[in-house]
Amino acid sequence: MKKSLKEEVITIDENENKVLKSIVDRSAVKLEVDALVEGPVILIKKSSVYVDLAPFGTGIIYGREFINAKDIIKKINAGDLIKAKVVEVENEDGYVELSLKEAKQALIWSEAEKAIKSKTIMDLEIKDANKGGLILEWQGIQGFLPASQLKADHYPRVLDSDKDKILKELKKLVGQKISVMMISTLPKEGKLIFSEKDNNPDEKKEILSKYNIGDEIDCTIAGIVDFGVFLKLEDKLEGLVHISELDWGLVEDPRSMFKVGDPIRAKVIEIKDGKISLSIKALKENPWKEYEGKLKKGDIIKGVVIKYNKHGALVSIKEGVAGLVHNSTFGSEAKLHEKLELGKTYNFQITLFEPKDQKMTLLHLE
Repeated sequence: MKKSLKEEVITIDENENKVLKSIVDRSAVKLEVDALVEGPVILIKKSSVYVDLAPFGTGIIYGREFINAKDIIKKINAGDLIKAKVVEVENEDGYVELSLKEAKQALIWSEAEKAIKSKTIMDLEIKDANKGGLILEWQGIQGFLPASQLKADHYPRVLDSDKDKILKELKKLVGQKISVMMISTLPKEGKLIFSEKDNNPDEKKEILSKYNIGDEIDCTIAGIVDFGVFLKLEDKLEGLVHISELDWGLVEDPRSMFKVGDPIRAKVIEIKDGKISLSIKALKENPWKEYEGKLKKGDIIKGVVIKYNKHGALVSIKEGVAGLVHNSTFGSEAKLHEKLELGKTYNFQITLFEPKDQKMTLLHLE
């Protein structure tokens, strides 16, 4: 005779019962991906950890996230209160998928923001050098100190500004410790920006007060890095143009577009926490405007696969106008790569189109 659901639940041990109870008691309140959550560990298995996230349900750390956090998990016991980051709100088994490693990273980025606001001076070892500056490391995160942010006694004085000679001089500093302040964070790129220069808050505030959001300024390219370019606005003031603000089209390497010393015009898009952010693409015609009122959700279009990322594939319908085909629409990243080849054109259906925010998602049509 088949057991009733009640009889089956009774046979489950106490810890397993807590897992099921948490799922059943789940509230209608919804979590969001990337949210930091906290809860007690209710069960630790060979390859998974269960966390009570009441009233949201039960969290699980397993698979790659379990492997990535093995060193942390070794120190955890049932009943311990832990913080984790949501990577999936609800998987096929009804659990909230969590990441311990990403939660730790999120807390580190939070510490970085505090260090910027408090203008904390830190002594860091110079790990390496490139033609643009010095490579540092803080809390396991790579940092970059642009050559333009070095004090006079460390700045490489080289005749004719020969890049190879500059690099040779910068390499001499590798292994030394240097006193710096953190001036910017770039969590998406996993990078930090540092400065060695004495930063007089009052003086910098006075300099920044001359600028307003929307200003168009003639600048000079002071440095080029993987994640964008630094522009010199005037003596003692530089601003960053993030790689996403260089051009409407896909930019793989800023060095292929710009050279140090080149004059360039840019637009101020943000002034915050003593730093200024600029955009070069904002002074170019926005290609998304062409499609306002012309394309909508449900429309069928042709597009070229231009890049893969961790979420899926980027598909371009025109230079500067691209949308995402998510891995989930194929079931896995491997299947997406199998079906969509770089450089090839396919038919797609628009599932989201917001030209004002430059957002578009697509569904591949067989």
